[in-house]
Amino acid sequence: MNMFAYIILSALCSLPQTTEKAAPPAKSVIEIWVWGGPSQLETFDPKPNAPAEYNNKYKAIPTNVSGIEISEMLPNLAKHADKYSIIRTMTHRHNGHETASYLMQTGREPGSGRVFPAIGALVAFYKGMDYKGDLPPYVILTKPKGRFAEEGFLGEKFKPLVTGGNPNAARFSVDGITPPGGLSQADISMQFEALDKFDNFRKYNQIPALSLFDAAGKEAFRKMNGTAAKVFDLSQESDEIRNRYGRNEFGQACLTARRLVEAGVPYITINAQGWDSHKKHFETMKKKTAEMDQALAALLEDLAQKNLLDSTIVWWSGEFGRTPKIQWEAPWNGGRNHYAKCFSALIAGGGFKGGKVIGVSDSVAGTVVSRPVAPQDLLGSILERCGIDPDSEFPAFTGVKEPLLPKESKEGRLREIYPENIKCGGEK
Repeated sequence: MNMFAYIILSALCSLPQTTEKAAPPAKSVIEIWVWGGPSQLETFDPKPNAPAEYNNKYKAIPTNVSGIEISEMLPNLAKHADKYSIIRTMTHRHNGHETASYLMQTGREPGSGRVFPAIGALVAFYKGMDYKGDLPPYVILTKPKGRFAEEGFLGEKFKPLVTGGNPNAARFSVDGITPPGGLSQADISMQFEALDKFDNFRKYNQIPALSLFDAAGKEAFRKMNGTAAKVFDLSQESDEIRNRYGRNEFGQACLTARRLVEAGVPYITINAQGWDSHKKHFETMKKKTAEMDQALAALLEDLAQKNLLDSTIVWWSGEFGRTPKIQWEAPWNGGRNHYAKCFSALIAGGGFKGGKVIGVSDSVAGTVVSRPVAPQDLLGSILERCGIDPDSEFPAFTGVKEPLLPKESKEGRLREIYPENIKCGGEK
């Protein structure tokens, strides 16, 4: 290569970004909100060498990624560690459910005088601009958190659809979608047809208000008989698939979340309840981790097999973790209480690298040793992978001249697990 060609090639390779092919942004997000606060020691940060008063003699097991171990309570997820990364050093200072939930969902400290929108509402707002599906862009399975208004000051228009019902029931009855009172789709169709035949007043009186009423009726009929209703009809799935997720409410909610991703819904939250294990902690954890281990492993495997994992972020976290030292005294009788100083989260898909561990905790999972991760760092990373700039201001109609999230912490967003861009000359 002559000197002139070398200089030209060097100049091309030094151009910022224009010579890089960025990974495409994620299309959907599944948030698995572990309501109540899951113990880090019985999930993703086990400490088998700690004294029994910390680990109750529970062990760690190897995963399919060399060097990564998780709790023995998660044997199915151990087979899929290459698909997710573990954050072992989430940290903040709020040990109350309400304040911690607000911080973990909005990235903001409570008490500002404003109710900021949760990350689901933000993703739904920005992704919803291009979303053409029948369902709202933000769906919650199956109960709201009830801690604050998810849409915040974005307004009622951006409230999520909260399904209600039980996806493991013989019929998953979804508020506003599933025909009420046990009526079939055919029954509903007959009722709409009868209404259309007998509603002569509307036909011969062109009043604007009646036109709006008519349009709303047609929209309701379309949703109750179209794609929206079919998404929640789990009878369309084989028994083998449904059993693989687990025939319980959480398992079938995870299966529904996969179907919502296939329908193009930008943001889905599963509010998994029952993790607030102050008393008889280990009895609770055996049941909850068994359900979660089966369903989350099936979800990750399914998304990967359907080539949806690269375009779908899955994140798992609660508002905090649990106290490292077991409280055997009455009234706790073997419990763990709220603990926000150091806890775990999981993130997968959407271009995030799998098979990684972020952060190191101490010998009892009680203190961050290295690489703390603040709530706004995790949320900001999710927004960035969705193609949304966390540092941009809220839309003008809100009247709020602030960035979508507070400034990232000193340690920053989770760039160590961002996808590697293809650089000039094919260099990785």
